[in-house]
This record gives sequence, structure tokens and C-alpha cells, in this order.
Amino acid sequence: MVSKYHGKNASQSVVTLSRKKAVGEKISVVTCYDAAFARLVDQSGIDMVLVGDSLGNVIMGHEDTTRVTVDDMVHHTACVSRVLTRPVLCADMPFLSYNISVPEALSNAGRLVQEAGAQCVKLEGGKAICPQIEAMVQSGIPVVGHLGLTPQKVHLFGGYRVQGREQKERDAMIEDAKAVESAGVFALVLELVPQDLAAEISQAISIPTVGIGAGPHCDGQVLVLQDLLGFEPDFNPRFLKKYARMGEQIREALISYDQDVKTGQFPGYEHSF
Repeated sequence: MVSKYHGKNASQSVVTLSRKKAVGEKISVVTCYDAAFARLVDQSGIDMVLVGDSLGNVIMGHEDTTRVTVDDMVHHTACVSRVLTRPVLCADMPFLSYNISVPEALSNAGRLVQEAGAQCVKLEGGKAICPQIEAMVQSGIPVVGHLGLTPQKVHLFGGYRVQGREQKERDAMIEDAKAVESAGVFALVLELVPQDLAAEISQAISIPTVGIGAGPHCDGQVLVLQDLLGFEPDFNPRFLKKYARMGEQIREALISYDQDVKTGQFPGYEHSF
């Protein structure tokens, strides 16, 4: 039985996103970790919000994403879910939350949907995690894949480096892309991948590819919200375009507030009852 109420995220769904590739429409994705920013993203045309485990770096102050837990992801995804009404909401599955076993992966994915309100989850990896992907899809949980630089394996890679430069790596990534598509993912993130390889993968599979540092031939793009807003003046990777300089503006605002308080200019009569 289907209710007349189809959910607050009715204007976008994983089905509408998956169809965009067929009609040549690009997909815009940003990360978001809290309600304040989610309200602003909701007023734009952004197609998908990713509550990324990048919150480990951006919000929690860690050097990488490996310390992020399922509880962390449930908390932040719920913060976004409470106010987001239009874009598709996707939640990252954090380090070791899906790799150990299929039942544990399914349980953790279920928490992100049931407790936190995610509409889909994202997993890093290729053929090795196809059983997990299949189990989630069969259980009704849509899945986004992630190949190339997979940040949860940063210690194996020895840093944040472009993946797929060697022919062996290229061939393996193409095989992994086809494997996760067959397992049931409806979209695939490609991170720090040479643009010609990203183009080849995008042509080899029927599902949309979403790039970050993977060139213009992907079917969509994703950026970390704080990065595109320019929170960190010294963070300038090649793949990033800054659409604002919010870090400088926020710092100047705080300096002005501090000075006004200490000189007695704030609060004034107009700010008092």
C-alpha cells in the first residue's frame, strides 16, 4: 500500500538521478554535514547532498577519514535530513563499517537509512565489496560506488595521489566499475583519476559517474562544500574551484565583532530591550 505522502524529498530521487545520464543532464553534488548549511543547499539547484566521511577532516579535525564512526555518520546525516527537502541525501559508510561482513554492512547501512534518514549510501571499493552492494540493493537500500582515490585506504596509497596512471591500474579500475554496476550501484564516484580514464569508464558503464578531480567527462561533479566556499585560503588543490572566499569574510566579521564588544560599540541602543 502506498500513501499519498511520498516523502519530503519528492522532487529528486535516485531514479531521477540515474536517468540524467541517458538524457545528457549533468549532476551536481556537494557535501554537507549540518542543518545550517543544509537549509542553504536546499535553496539551490543542487541534485544530491553527500554527508561524507570527509567530516572527519572538515568538521572533526582529523587528518584523514579513518576515525569516523557509524555513530558519527548517523548523527550528522540526521542533522541534514531534518531540514533537507529537495536534493537526494546520500550518506557515506565509514571505515570498516561494511568491509568485515555482509550482515554487518547491511546492519550499518540500515542505520543510516532508518535512524538518520539517508536515501542511499556510498561505499568505497570494487569487486571485493560486490556481495555487500548486492545485499543492500536486494534489501531496498540504493548504493553509490566510489573508485580511484578511496580516502579510507589513504595509508595504503601513501597519501592523496592520483590513481590509475599505470595500465594495470587502469584496467583494474575499469573492471571494478563494471563489477559494481553489475552488483547494483546506481551511480559511481571517481576521485583523483586521469580525465581520459574517467571518460573511458563513463562510456563503459550505463550509470552516471560523478567526478572529483576526474576531469570534465564525468556525468556529474562533487566538491566539499567548505572547499568550494573557500574556508581554507591555503587549500588549493588543482581540482578545486573556489566560488567564494568565505574564510576571509568570516574571519573579518569575527575580528569586527571582537573589537565592537571590547570598545563598547556593541550592543548599542538598537540591540537592547
